[in-house]
Amino acid sequence: MLYPVPAVMVSCANGARHANIITVAWAGTVCTNPPMLSISVRPERFSYGMLTETGEFVVNLVGRDLARACDWCGVKSGRDVDKWAEMHLTKLPSETLEYAPCIAESPVNIECKVRDVLELGSHHMFLAEVTAVRVDAGLIDASGKLRLDRANLVAYSHGEYFDLGRRLGTFGYSVRKKPAAKKPGKRSKTAKAGSRG
Repeated sequence: MLYPVPAVMVSCANGARHANIITVAWAGTVCTNPPMLSISVRPERFSYGMLTETGEFVVNLVGRDLARACDWCGVKSGRDVDKWAEMHLTKLPSETLEYAPCIAESPVNIECKVRDVLELGSHHMFLAEVTAVRVDAGLIDASGKLRLDRANLVAYSHGEYFDLGRRLGTFGYSVRKKPAAKKPGKRSKTAKAGSRG
């Protein structure tokens, strides 16, 4: 019931560099220093063997323009189809990984190396260290600030996809002091009452 969650496309590859894409709804940040995240995958999924073989994957964030590809990659198996070709997605070499490629069309690529696998039950959780992050240049404003709001990111909730809505506040806005109200300015001594200047 912890919804909504990010809908992400995870790219991975085996030792022969045969790459696949798996859609994951259970992904999240687990540590700041070192930067780490997790994804949970069923052992019967085609990508599971790739993840365990090479210990690498890339979390590719999904914008509105990738929503259909994200869903399609989640219902089709890499055993049967080449998801890259069918969805017209481009493999982009990773900066820090040997096998797993990034999805070039994704606004943000997070390269990861597996640290541990927790066999929890229906899903196994891959705990991984983030080794590099690539961000589309259009998401960086003139001051150098990351503007993820420009990525039109997609969230998943109980079988439905949603794009993120309007901003409600920034971190800490609930306790931030409001700026003091400006006092009305004094009228100039030289101005006459009723004068419009």
